[in-house]
Amino acid sequence: MTKMSARNMFIVATLVVTVLFGYLTYLSYDAFSANAHPENITSQVAHGKEVWEKHSCINCHTLLGEGAYYAPELGNVIERRGEPFVRSVLETTAVQGWGTTRKMPQFDLSAADIDGLVEFFKWMNGIDTNNWPPNKEG
Repeated sequence: MTKMSARNMFIVATLVVTVLFGYLTYLSYDAFSANAHPENITSQVAHGKEVWEKHSCINCHTLLGEGAYYAPELGNVIERRGEPFVRSVLETTAVQGWGTTRKMPQFDLSAADIDGLVEFFKWMNGIDTNNWPPNKEG
């Protein structure tokens, strides 16, 4: 193999890989649900995410399969339990904690924090996860 043929192979391979990468990037972006785009994040959803991070909820709960498996999956909690149930759990937790054997600690959640978390869970529920988790309960 000559230097020129090696250089030409390198250039052609680089172009092919670059075009392939660009095409796959386009397909990935096109496959995202409308909910996954940042312009659909409201200030309440952002506040709910901040509350989620402030109280380190991921240390016990999973969100779309990521996190600890001590407590229930919350990526689809609105679909599974409904907004009134989630709101009542958060309101009870703000005052006295929740649960019996695996007790959720008391968090001093304000009404705005609870509204933000509910909106964040609604937003998470709207993400197309390609049927993840595989069962409804996470």
